[in-house]
Amino acid sequence: MNGPVDLGARAAAAAMRNGEMTAEAYADALIERAAKGAQLNAFIHCDVQAVRAAARAADQHRNSGAALGPLHGVPLALKDNLDTANVATTGGTPGLAHNIPVHNASVVKKLLDAGAIVFGKTNLHELAFGITCNNAAYGASRNPYDPARIPGGSSGGTGVAVGARMVPAGIGTDTGGSVRIPAALCGIVGFRPTVGRWPKTGIVPISHTRDTAGPMARSVEDCVLLDGVVTGAAALEVVSLKGLKLGVPREYFWDFLDTELARLLESALGRLKDAGVVLVEVTIPNIAALDGAASFPIVLHEAATDLAAYLTAHGSRLDFAGLAAKVSSPDVHGILSGQAGQDAVPEAVYREALTRHRVTLQEAYRACFAQHGVAGLVFPTTPLPAALIGEDENVMLNGVPVPTFMTYIRNTDPGSVAGLPGLSLPAGCTASGMPVGIAIDAPAGADARLLAIGGAFERLLPRIPAPNV
Repeated sequence: MNGPVDLGARAAAAAMRNGEMTAEAYADALIERAAKGAQLNAFIHCDVQAVRAAARAADQHRNSGAALGPLHGVPLALKDNLDTANVATTGGTPGLAHNIPVHNASVVKKLLDAGAIVFGKTNLHELAFGITCNNAAYGASRNPYDPARIPGGSSGGTGVAVGARMVPAGIGTDTGGSVRIPAALCGIVGFRPTVGRWPKTGIVPISHTRDTAGPMARSVEDCVLLDGVVTGAAALEVVSLKGLKLGVPREYFWDFLDTELARLLESALGRLKDAGVVLVEVTIPNIAALDGAASFPIVLHEAATDLAAYLTAHGSRLDFAGLAAKVSSPDVHGILSGQAGQDAVPEAVYREALTRHRVTLQEAYRACFAQHGVAGLVFPTTPLPAALIGEDENVMLNGVPVPTFMTYIRNTDPGSVAGLPGLSLPAGCTASGMPVGIAIDAPAGADARLLAIGGAFERLLPRIPAPNV
């Protein structure tokens, strides 16, 4: 495939800025591509007339000779838990179907101020509480490389839209892997910033301790572009892989992987080694226990209070229990209903998870980075490729049934709990054509360094072909 839909965000912005392509022509090409892939159910809302009108306005702006932003005329997909003024932000759940915010989320405002166009609001696992994107309210999103399979979640719709070339890039949110998991399964790049690097105002929340928005694109340089627009950070720095030390946490992160995925990921490690990277075998002691003690008590307790605050701020007639009662997806309904009743996480358990177990986990990561002198930890983003849609409770891994949710978040969750930045890169495709991802976690605040390492690593990895949508 060649043409406008193959352009990344940076390349498309440059082409429009230089007069090589109009924003309207580019929008039309993407609209046509999205229509061809409509069965993938990437979007909850996409107003093509509004997109065309915004593109024409972008062309008029350029023709006037006015200054152009770095995202001038670039259509982006926004996960439908990011507030958009005068357009419904549903969170993928019936209780928010008529939630029409007055203001844009802070992240959205920064993107629009830079010249971006909202192409549409993307589907997600209901209220972002899951990894399959099998949404009972709005339908399942489908993997562009095999529509019978999941795209990952919870930012699955954005992963589909970017992977299927419906948009050059988009925004997801990540609490335990929700940007990086769909990035891995849809053959794209996903970046989770250090918690607090990206503003959270105007996002349907799960956990203020763990939530962050993040970019999804087909290259690291486009993630850098979006990160720079949101944070004001400088352009991608150049890093040499020769002599760079990266940790390989074999225990836990590399345990019990799909055999074909493991082969592809070992090949990726080999490419790093051949480029001069020093791979250091490391261990984070008790990582599973530390993550388990902190992860869900924090998320579940904060979900009740944070969602209640969002509902109040947006003038909803629903409280948390009312929102939970309207949830359509059985897995999410069970989780949230429990938090609205007697199964709620007690305050004392939450406080211990937040102030003791999470802190211990963070200290374990800091010690690992410092003692071994590594710039990051490298591991498979997910232990297996995309599952079939409908395998919501269990999935087969090397012939063994394993829990779907816990297996897919196994590797991305610990760093999320610790608040670390994480990056997932496409690492190749299985014999059946399904993408797999390789992840790097870095110390808190080392986002620019992580992106620079990812940009250098990306050039070593095999190119993922476009899906046949």
